[in-house]
Amino acid sequence: MSVPVDAPPRRRRPVRRMPVALVVPAALGLLFLVLPLVGLLVRTPWDSLPQRLAAPGVLTALRLSVQSATLATLLCLALGVPLAWLLARARFPGRRVVRALVTVPLVLPPVVGGVALLLVFGRRGLLGQWLDSTFGVTLPFTTTGVVLAEAFVAMPFLVIAVEGALRGADSRYEEAAATLGAGRWTTFTQVTLPLIAPGVAAGTVLCWARALGEFGATITFAGNYPGRTQTMPLAVYLALETDLEAAIVLSLVLLTVSVAILAGLRDRWIGSP
Repeated sequence: MSVPVDAPPRRRRPVRRMPVALVVPAALGLLFLVLPLVGLLVRTPWDSLPQRLAAPGVLTALRLSVQSATLATLLCLALGVPLAWLLARARFPGRRVVRALVTVPLVLPPVVGGVALLLVFGRRGLLGQWLDSTFGVTLPFTTTGVVLAEAFVAMPFLVIAVEGALRGADSRYEEAAATLGAGRWTTFTQVTLPLIAPGVAAGTVLCWARALGEFGATITFAGNYPGRTQTMPLAVYLALETDLEAAIVLSLVLLTVSVAILAGLRDRWIGSP
């Protein structure tokens, strides 16, 4: 008859006192980030919130923002996923330079991005002049221009997320599919994409959120025309001059979307020890 042996007690981690020299600036930093959001919530006109949300200008800006951000995200998916695959899987000279160029919009001031888009797609731009004279297509100060501006600043978020997912995926499944006779396209669509689906989903959400909140490149390249190019960030900027409560309501909508996105991605981006 075996005698049960008690398991040794688990050692408790010693409780370390946090140094005041770190706690105080950390608390001040947290207060600095949270206090403006609290101020927004405190100043929100909750009594008239439903009526203000139903106002024609708010609904128009909201509809245009959602539509343009969605179209920009679809454009980023069509171009960004293959670009991420190229950076993660292909070996070619200058790959580091290409990766650096892809990430430039992350650090480039959005207004500068809007000016760059004008110099390329404007009526006298490198490609815009040809589009205008050949097809009669004008991109600046149109809804299509809004989509292009949002895609320009949002695509790096998608590319970085998808490239990271590709680098973390087990390539043995792709090698096994190739051994069984699957072509490259079949392997990519049937094996690679399902493997990196969480990364693609996370990158898509971040891309859409960035496109939804884009301001600088949009106002520079597409202007601020109600019903055509005026998205929610631009409507907030315009409302600050005439109706502060309307600006607060629009800001609250953008804040709600941002918090919802962070809550949806908390398991992927916010890990706990």
